[in-house]
Amino acid sequence: MLPAGARHVLDLAAGTGKLTERLMARGLHVTAVEPSEGMRAELQDAVPGAHVLPGTAERIPLEDGSVDAVLVAQAWHWFDVAVAVPEIARVLRPGGRLGVVWNVRDHTVDWVESFTEIIHRGDSLEPVHRTPTIDGADGAFTPLEHATFSWADRLPAASLRTLASTRSHLLTLPATERDELLDAVDRLVATHPALAGRSEIDLPYRAECWRADRVRGTDTDAADA
Repeated sequence: MLPAGARHVLDLAAGTGKLTERLMARGLHVTAVEPSEGMRAELQDAVPGAHVLPGTAERIPLEDGSVDAVLVAQAWHWFDVAVAVPEIARVLRPGGRLGVVWNVRDHTVDWVESFTEIIHRGDSLEPVHRTPTIDGADGAFTPLEHATFSWADRLPAASLRTLASTRSHLLTLPATERDELLDAVDRLVATHPALAGRSEIDLPYRAECWRADRVRGTDTDAADA
């Protein structure tokens, strides 16, 4: 998702800095913009070399054309796209790139589908990892390109219960209902042929990635000028 020669990258809605840290490791100058004061504090502790600023996708505290790439991880669904997309176009240099990524569990694996069904029982919210919309910037971007990258997180089998307990749906349930679902996760780990008796497992994910480049010489540029 990084354009060739990128030097200054904006991690937008950076959270606690997981992506920021990876970008810093590449030797890039990274500005992390995050609205939550608590998350910014954690990010600053975790990635002390990052330039951390308060702000939102709708009001980015950077100058016009000042970054080579804007990356968004696990956060696009929070944006008011009609406002955020022109704002992202404003801070990108011509030829710069917008990149959006979602890490999602690979539900094509049988036991992962069962795990997901358990932790979303009774959850009325729809999945948020849809194709991002970049309309509303007056042709400021090239058409979206999409790619999927598979990877796996190795973790103790028993920690699936802990992972489940952090899901927002379970956090909002009454204690009794939450415990019932967590116990169901434990039964899955104990009985599913791919999990039973294993001390460690590989939890498969897909990184769903989209990118679009900032078009040079658009009407938006002329309006900004």
